Amino acid sequence: LFSASLLLYKSGAVRASAISCPPAQKCAGFRGGNCKNGLFSTHSYSIIHVTILHFCGAAARRRINYERAREKAMNMIQSAKDQIAALTRSAYRAAVQEGLLPDGVETVPAVEIPKDTANGDYTTTFCLAASKAMRKNPREVAKILTEHMDLSDTYFTSVEIAGPGFLNFRLGDKWYADVLTAVEEEKGDYGRDNWLGGKKYMVEFVSANPTGPMHMGNARGGVLGDTLAEVLDWSGANVWREFYVNDFGNQIEKFAKSIEARYIQLIKGEDAIEFPEDGYHGDDIRELAKAFYDVHGDSYLEKSVEERHADMARFGLDRNIPKMKSDLERYGIKFDEWFFESSLHNSGYVKDTVEELHKLGWTYEKEGALWLKTADIMREQYRKQGKKDEDIDKLDLKDDVLRRANGFYTYFAGDIAYHRNKFAVRHFDKVINIWGADHHGHVARMKGAMDALGLDGTNRLDIVLMQLVKLVRDGEVVRMSKRTGKTISLSDLLDEIPVDACRYFFNAKPDTQMEFDLGLAVREDSENPIYYIQYAHARICSLLKALEEEGHSVKPGAVDLSILSSDAEHALIKELSSFAEEIRMAARDYDPSYINRYLMRLAAAFHKFYNACRIKGEDEAVIDARLKLASATRQVLANGLKVIGCSAPEKM
Repeated sequence: LFSASLLLYKSGAVRASAISCPPAQKCAGFRGGNCKNGLFSTHSYSIIHVTILHFCGAAARRRINYERAREKAMNMIQSAKDQIAALTRSAYRAAVQEGLLPDGVETVPAVEIPKDTANGDYTTTFCLAASKAMRKNPREVAKILTEHMDLSDTYFTSVEIAGPGFLNFRLGDKWYADVLTAVEEEKGDYGRDNWLGGKKYMVEFVSANPTGPMHMGNARGGVLGDTLAEVLDWSGANVWREFYVNDFGNQIEKFAKSIEARYIQLIKGEDAIEFPEDGYHGDDIRELAKAFYDVHGDSYLEKSVEERHADMARFGLDRNIPKMKSDLERYGIKFDEWFFESSLHNSGYVKDTVEELHKLGWTYEKEGALWLKTADIMREQYRKQGKKDEDIDKLDLKDDVLRRANGFYTYFAGDIAYHRNKFAVRHFDKVINIWGADHHGHVARMKGAMDALGLDGTNRLDIVLMQLVKLVRDGEVVRMSKRTGKTISLSDLLDEIPVDACRYFFNAKPDTQMEFDLGLAVREDSENPIYYIQYAHARICSLLKALEEEGHSVKPGAVDLSILSSDAEHALIKELSSFAEEIRMAARDYDPSYINRYLMRLAAAFHKFYNACRIKGEDEAVIDARLKLASATRQVLANGLKVIGCSAPEKM
């Protein structure tokens, strides 16, 4: 197994990454940063972490998906826009050759879909934009271009002049047919694109404190991060999902003290020891203390405080982290890596990072502590953004401690080291973090720290801040679980609400506060948006099955699709065509809720088509064409539901 891993590593099929295993899980082949077999030699602060999982797991599948998308990506909206741009440029060149328009105009034709398509499906403003350089009236330019434009063998049947000089194009049968052909050929890959060109993206999300159950913020962040990673993957990026485990520092010491107090109280009584005021008061701590007692009895009363804390912390983490993994997998979320903060400290990488900042002149000592010149770093950032010094001074910028006077590194120092590892060791082109809105003050500081290290945090590190979640039922705010009587955890929520509903509802626009309506999420009617979308998919599956029993099945290949000429049919095909564009916008804006809204529009367009256009009892040619359209809609609904991590049921 080791030899196979080495061969894969040398061939480039797997990658090297910084040490990311907690001490109890380190590979036995490594000691002190060097392989005992002598096959690898590394810096003292990093380990070559090689695993066949990297090759045959999710990362490899995503690489294959990207290669597929690159070969066959078909964005029919972009194809139409590109064709209009080419037609416009060709007409301009023809007019130049006849001396009707001046040469040398470099204006690129801008093509858009108008809000009102009554006068055309696409429009270009080229004539308006180029008229000044041509020293002609825009409508005159438009008239000359239309007279030199050949629409034969294109997606368009006509081009018309509108308003001050717009050119409006109407789609023809070929485009509508090609949309359905693209869906039929690409199937589960329809909607994929390659505009991100295989760049390495990391999305780090959830990263919940492992000292207790995951809460509603983690539930929302989990869906946002997972779905964002998916739309980036569908856009051609090589995506890595990561959970950062905060298993080091003050909160772990507090965790150990909390378990210790409950352990002693369990043995000697509640009054035997005062519970730490800043400890973790949840019942989960009592449960961990009881589990620890069940294994060790009262033997740890005789242990040193240091040994007791270390073993209790490890005991708690060894139970909490697997529970977090199982809850998230139940939620449909799997990470490529669980990266442990402790590995950065134990390997010396935090120390190395702080020393690097010191060498670069970004630190100073005061009162025994080592400080980062955060104010200077951010001041430089703001100047580059064009801010004036007097405005910057009003921001009251402050420096940050990296190493306390007692020699311990701060959480911020560890976080800087972690982000340095992402860029300098693992070489991600772009890193995206999903954080709660309460971390907004940390964004500029972290970007600045990466800039100070020469890693271009300004452009390579992006933070998506998500707002709070409010659970409501019957108009009332819900804070406690009816089943447990405790604050609602992710596990509690999944016991009450279907996973699909949770994922859909939490996949809301990140920068808006959301109300999660628990009553609506379990309704089985059109008021519940995920039910409405899944019902459209199930309805099509039932339709196809019923017609197949009557001898009508979806015919592969050539079918006369020009029959699909009604407004409802054209509207549905246009919605199908926009799927890849919606994914592109979701990836561009880091807002996967685009896909929620798209699926609602697509489901509505299908229901409208189904009510307006009969299939049963029609002529054979009409049945064939409409079955093809229904089948394509089923496929795109399934693809969209897959992107947001929801199922596509065939029956409901």
